[in-house]
Formats: sequence, C-alpha cells, structure tokens
Amino acid sequence: MAKTDPELVTFGCRLNTYESEVMRTHARNAGIENAIIFNTCSVTKEAERQARQAIRRARRENPEARIIVTGCAAQIDPHGFGAMPEVDQVIGNDLKLKPETWGAPSEEKIIVNDIMAVKETASHLVDGFEGHTRAFLQVQNGCDHRCTFCIIPYGRGNSRSVPIGAIVDQVRHLVGAGYKEIVFTGVDVTSYGHDLPGQPTLGQMMRRMLALAPELPRVRLSSLDPVEIDDDLWHLIEHEPRLMPHLHLSLQAGDDMILKRMKRRHLRQDVIDVCRKARALRPEIAFGADVIAGFPTETEDMFANTLKIVEECDLTFLHVFPYSEREGTPAARMPQIDPSARKERAARLRELGDRQLHQFMRSQLNRRRQVIVEQNSVGRTEHFAEVHLDFLAEQGCLHDVMITRLEGGRLYGERI
Repeated sequence: MAKTDPELVTFGCRLNTYESEVMRTHARNAGIENAIIFNTCSVTKEAERQARQAIRRARRENPEARIIVTGCAAQIDPHGFGAMPEVDQVIGNDLKLKPETWGAPSEEKIIVNDIMAVKETASHLVDGFEGHTRAFLQVQNGCDHRCTFCIIPYGRGNSRSVPIGAIVDQVRHLVGAGYKEIVFTGVDVTSYGHDLPGQPTLGQMMRRMLALAPELPRVRLSSLDPVEIDDDLWHLIEHEPRLMPHLHLSLQAGDDMILKRMKRRHLRQDVIDVCRKARALRPEIAFGADVIAGFPTETEDMFANTLKIVEECDLTFLHVFPYSEREGTPAARMPQIDPSARKERAARLRELGDRQLHQFMRSQLNRRRQVIVEQNSVGRTEHFAEVHLDFLAEQGCLHDVMITRLEGGRLYGERI
C-alpha cells in the first residue's frame, strides 16, 4: 500500500473543523501515514450512529489503514468505540490537540484523560483549512452550564479561554496566509474570559483583537447565548463594520416552561429583546438560531410558541434538531415525546425556516453586498446569504456585487 498523509473525517461543529486542522498538522509533523482519523460529535444519537457507520465503511474500503477515533463521542464513550473491531485507537478530546500524542504513538488502544480536570485551552497556529474559504479560530472550549438535554460538557470539560495575545497572533497568522474572514468558535463563546486574569469579556477581547489586527477584513461569531452579550460586544455590533451583521443564537425553544425545563439561562422575552436591540443598533442584521423540536413534556401549545418566536424575531437561518435522548442527562429521565411527533415538529420548523429564508432572500434583491467567494463562483454575503456570481471568481477573494435576481431558490449577483 502506498504511503499517504492521514485523512481527517470531521463530524459536527465548527470547533471540530478547527481541531481537525490542528490534528492534521500534528499528524503530518509526526510522519503518521496511511491513517484515517475520525473526529466525532455527540450532540445527538444520530451523530454517533453516522460516525460508527463511517468507521465501518472506512475499514471495509481501507483494510490496511490505521483507524483512529477521537472527538466528543469518543471522549464520552471511549470503551464503546474501543470495542469496535474496526478501530485501532481511541484518543481523548484534550489529548488529540497535543503534538506529543501524535509524535510518540502509544501502544494502548484507549488514551483518554479526565476532561473535567483540564484547566487551559492552548492556542494552535493553523496554516489553513482544507476545503474552507473562511478560517475558524477556537477562542474558548468547554461549558460551565448544565442544560438538561446536553451531553457536550462531558465531552469538552469546563469552560476555558484562549488568552487575547494568542488569539491576535493566530488572527495575524491566518490573515497572512490569505484568509479574509475568520469565524470565532467555541462551545459557549459568550462565557469567554471568566477564567483569565482580569476576566475580559468576549466583547473586550474582540475590541482588542480588531485594534491589534487592523488587516483582518471580516470576523464572524459562532453561536451566542442570548443573555450574555456584553456592553463591548453591543458597541461592536453598532459601530464595527468588520464584525459581520449576522448573529447565530442558541435559542433552543420559544416557550418559557420548556426553556426552564431545559435549564436555559434565558426566557422568551429575553430573546425578543436581544433581537430588537440588535436591529435598533444595526437595522439590517440577520439572525440564525439553534432550535430543538419535541423536547420532553412539550405540548402542541408549547411548540406553537417556538414557531411564533421564529416569526416574531424574524429568524432567518434555522438549525433544527429533533430532540435526542442522551443517556446520563436529566432530560432523558423526563416524560418523552413520541419520536414520530418530534420528527413531525422538526419538519414544520424546517418548513417555516425555509419560508423565512426565502423572505430574507427576496429582501436582498437590488442590494449591494460584499461576498467572500467559497467555490465554483458561489460566496457568502456579510449576512451569510449564499450568492451565485455571474462571473468567474477566485476562491477566497472578496467582491462587491449587486444582487440582481432570485431564481430557483438561489440569489445571483453581478460584479460592480
């Protein structure tokens, strides 16, 4: 078998995308060859099922490859993945980011530590992201909160932040490598800084970063907790054109009783107030949201409140998940909704999301927008709307375009 660079198979969030590039660099530097590394996700049972299915398929198609499994699902259930005959090694979520893990491979099949004991999140200089125009930068990891449906803290550990200086160094490094947009990622990004000296907030970190890296054209934030947007971040939303006018909110539900049973930190009115304030400061801002359908005890009236808040807040980009029981979480012990009802409610939410997106796309017609080109002359506006360009455009470049038409559910733009 010919020697090849390690292949990375990534599931789940943008944080995993970033961490896969860190692992790719470490594995290459260590000279690891003929390996397939699976970076798993555990946000739903379906995500774990897809990972196991992909591992089995990879073994059938690559009988001589070394298969290594890591990520949140592997951290939470290392022995389950270790028991798979297709798997050669399981590596924990913290250890996967350490160069010594890859530089001196262990003969042990399972190498997983206590993620709750990890106190720091190190910065890693990543040169690029295979297949991605926008760069992802981890600024925070882990979560101190315990939402009743969520297993992620047990895969990621407690909240910890990357120091501001290290973030600035990485931003400059990525801009020097040609990236025009960087997405700041984390598990609970708005909790940034609580563990650092002086306890800087996310907004304070962003203000310092933008001042020290004036060459960065565009920065975007990943999912935000609605009630943890600090004053400095509000200032940036209003005054900083390099911060993209697109916020993705960790909404989860629009009914107060369900939000309380989820042990969320916000109520329905908090989300409405955040959206109103953001639009008052920046009228054209667009919102996305994560939403769970069919949470335990959810009635039709409760679900109707979630549908209503999507329209009341004019949410555009919905990430919809049918509720998935996670063993060991409080929600798994609550009275469950029939799985068929969860799927049906998720389908209704997605239909509403499609209508909201179409309405937003219509509002973009005859507007001037700046597009970052992803591939095949398709790019994203400041508001994250996808635009098909009427001209040949190089991947990674920024172009000012006029949105000229909406056809077949697609926006089209002409060069200005």
